[in-house]
Amino acid sequence: MNKDDEFYRDMQRYIAVTTVGPSTLRNQGSKGVIEAAQRFLANMDIEPFRGRNESLFLDVLDRKTEDLKKSLPDGARNWGAARKALNLFLRDICYNRFIAEKHGLSSAEDWMEIPLDSLVASSLKRKGKRRELPRWPGLNGLTPEISAKFQAFAQQVALQQGISRVHLDMRLWTEERKRNGEPRGGAYR
Repeated sequence: MNKDDEFYRDMQRYIAVTTVGPSTLRNQGSKGVIEAAQRFLANMDIEPFRGRNESLFLDVLDRKTEDLKKSLPDGARNWGAARKALNLFLRDICYNRFIAEKHGLSSAEDWMEIPLDSLVASSLKRKGKRRELPRWPGLNGLTPEISAKFQAFAQQVALQQGISRVHLDMRLWTEERKRNGEPRGGAYR
């Protein structure tokens, strides 16, 4: 069946809303942060993420992170929250064959980042040597420099496991939930 532009807009909007929920960006300092992130992602042009090369992909990721940050309400404009929402959104776009195929994102899979949060950071820190990674500053304090250190280490772990870094999230997050003794039907993110 042929899919029209409306189908793809609806799919993108659906992914934006289901990816960025209440637990994704809680405690970010302002009301309306979730709705603002969802609106931005639902309307964002995905085409620039098309996999040409890693450097171009990361440049687009940085620009879109800044754009998303600026679209958040006063008091919630932090780089960490914007980057987490964007990385979660791109991961779920990658997992959706319709949009991934339409925008050629399957070739960018290896360049995508792991969405960072406290659970993922804790798990990565446990996998590393004591001083390999900095202290987790929370999303509000996450900077591009600290994120880069976590991303580089996550890349090493992912390569050892034979997967792309973006997919490491599902393994680390699940491991961390089990470690913390969360019930099987417990809340997600």
